[in-house]
Amino acid sequence: MGTTRVNFRLPDELIEKADVAAEVSKKNRTEIVREALQQYLETVEDDESFKEAVVELYLDDRIGFEVLKEFLGRQDAESVRASKALLDEGEDLANDLADR
Repeated sequence: MGTTRVNFRLPDELIEKADVAAEVSKKNRTEIVREALQQYLETVEDDESFKEAVVELYLDDRIGFEVLKEFLGRQDAESVRASKALLDEGEDLANDLADR
């Protein structure tokens, strides 16, 4: 798995707590933040309304199939992709009929 450098701002109090946690656990600040983010994502990934919102992003072409697959799993993502293809075909057909 590759890594990407990310820059963002956090409240001073949160950084102080992360630094204390890092010192106590013998980890660095990056590991603490990465683990916290991973834990958060694992929690929300189990939430049905979150999954529905991810599907909506895919249907609106705001995320790609690979990202969808990361959140839903291959089988469910394939089902969503097939449904999207049918919806897109129906939309194209409706547009063609409207143009006549």
